[in-house]
Amino acid sequence: MQTLSPNSSSLRPLFALPVIVAALGYFVDVYDLLLFNIVRVPSLKELGLSEADISLIGGKILNYQQAGLLLGGILWGILGDKRGRLSVLFGSIITYSLANLACGFVHDPQLYAWLRFIAGLGLAGELGAGITLVSEILPPNLRGYGSSLVASVGLLGAVVAYFTVTLFDWRTTYFIGGGLGLGLLVLRVSVLESGMFKRVQGTSVSRGNFLALFNRKSKVLRYLRCMGIALPTYLVIGILATFGNEFGKAIGLAEPVQPGRCVMFTYVGTVLGDLASGILSQYLQSRRKAVGLMMSLTFVFVIIYLFGGINSTGAFYGLCLAMGFGIGYIAMFLTITAESFGTNLRATATTSVANNVRATTLISIPAFQAMKPSLGVLEAAAIVAFVCFALGYWSLATMEETYGKELDYTE
Repeated sequence: MQTLSPNSSSLRPLFALPVIVAALGYFVDVYDLLLFNIVRVPSLKELGLSEADISLIGGKILNYQQAGLLLGGILWGILGDKRGRLSVLFGSIITYSLANLACGFVHDPQLYAWLRFIAGLGLAGELGAGITLVSEILPPNLRGYGSSLVASVGLLGAVVAYFTVTLFDWRTTYFIGGGLGLGLLVLRVSVLESGMFKRVQGTSVSRGNFLALFNRKSKVLRYLRCMGIALPTYLVIGILATFGNEFGKAIGLAEPVQPGRCVMFTYVGTVLGDLASGILSQYLQSRRKAVGLMMSLTFVFVIIYLFGGINSTGAFYGLCLAMGFGIGYIAMFLTITAESFGTNLRATATTSVANNVRATTLISIPAFQAMKPSLGVLEAAAIVAFVCFALGYWSLATMEETYGKELDYTE
């Protein structure tokens, strides 16, 4: 199973164990990544914090998790190219599963913060390593379908997390997340390493050198373009959905908007969009055209969301679903990243790009918050959106087409 058969008439390779395990791994990853966002208030309230402290310390704990993602994105990416894709898939899931189990026993806010840092560190390795492995083992004519399958199954983790929290107390939800991860290890035992990586491993080629991504202008631009096309995705998730209550109030909706439902509907739409984008890229035989269409669809929905005069919460949640569909090219932009770099730097690039894009909210959210007092919620969001889409379209227009690209090469 190091390299799957390129039989163009068969979709059977899509249901091979490495693809299924990568999809289930991303499912657990998304579940655990969003869990703190959902249980932040009830968990900190039970730890005895005041309303003011819940906001302050809750933000601190979230920043610890984001810091773990940033650091882990580099560390796991380097490890994936030096030691193999499977070493990351095993190591990352053990790290975040044990951290989540420990969160279920926590009674101290500072310890809670450090456990979320460790969880973030572990969660950083899952998606990038999974997409790298799937891209390397699937034949070129099935890579788009493979990335869609991984993302669609994975993003359902957000929906399951939302409903799990409504059924169980917050400690139990952490136990469930940790248990799901450890259970997945049983399946991973049977997965074999990528044949492309094993061939490079037997040579003297330098692998996993993070700084090598920045030693030539062409490589730096390749790296930044892979990040740039994804900026609209975390604009929608990190600002428009997360602060849905503020946007609902700003456009004058009578019924309060629940941010948790905004996030849930956005992720449901993203699941559908990821399925569509993979099929679209295969039909068009182009990654760039598929991403361009999805990005443009997102742009239209964002304009309607901000200035379309929505008059009911039902329509508001429906638009969250529509924006989620538009940004359903999350796995596609990571597949493009995997296809843009040689085998000796592929995991380093893909894993770090995945987490750098997640962490762009550390810039976009403060910018949005800083402009709100003087410009208003809608106008502040519109400026941030303009910058994200401008960079996204520039990146897309100037990057090379990677559909059908042969990946068995080194930098």
